[in-house]
Amino acid sequence: MKKILIVGATSAIANACARLWANDGCEFFLVARDAQKLQQTCADLLARGARAAVPYVMDANDTALHRDMLQRCLGALQTVDICLIAYGTLPDQSACEQNVELAMAEFANNASTVIALMTQLANLLAAQRSGTLAVISSVAGDRGRPSNYLYGSAKAAVSTFCEGLRARLFKSGVHVITIKPGFVDTPMTQGLSLPAFLVAQPEAVARRIVAGIERKVAVLYVPRFWSWIMFLIRALPQPLFKRLNL
Repeated sequence: MKKILIVGATSAIANACARLWANDGCEFFLVARDAQKLQQTCADLLARGARAAVPYVMDANDTALHRDMLQRCLGALQTVDICLIAYGTLPDQSACEQNVELAMAEFANNASTVIALMTQLANLLAAQRSGTLAVISSVAGDRGRPSNYLYGSAKAAVSTFCEGLRARLFKSGVHVITIKPGFVDTPMTQGLSLPAFLVAQPEAVARRIVAGIERKVAVLYVPRFWSWIMFLIRALPQPLFKRLNL
């Protein structure tokens, strides 16, 4: 029976993962900013077999609240086996190009606050000398594309931070997994013109994430074919890459 902390617990991917874990009778400490959705998520997981589901309402952008949240989590669970960070936004690239304050706010939501939370979680898990820290980044961080380079640069920062943290925490018996989804059918991607054959369902993504955490994979592309797509995109020479409409 695992004890699991999820930040961004009402997101589609996180919720799908939690439902799989609930089937095994896991205990949860769930963090999200929408109190009503969070209560509904807790009730759903308990009905599915979770042993416990403790809600904590928090906007993760408020880094001053991170410490209290982690203390409450330890009070409820005693120890943490898996931490899943699953919050973020998909910014309007054009709007960010025209509004510096918006660009910095979106970067903070997708990178700075995530790094702040990871730093405190790393110290918690290092003190335990056990556990897995799973962070949802994105394939967008693999290369800066003109259509979403603000979002991509934020995810690149998270992925690089995870890589260094993984090497640091390995010596403490703690594993860090960087999760890189492609297009997923979630509220965040609604309204976008996306190729249907590239869009995955949250349930399929969750199955791969849960399995990847169990296997202690370092970097997990979901679905798997995105590893090949991004390999090709990274291999494009810069003179050609900058001429493409990506």
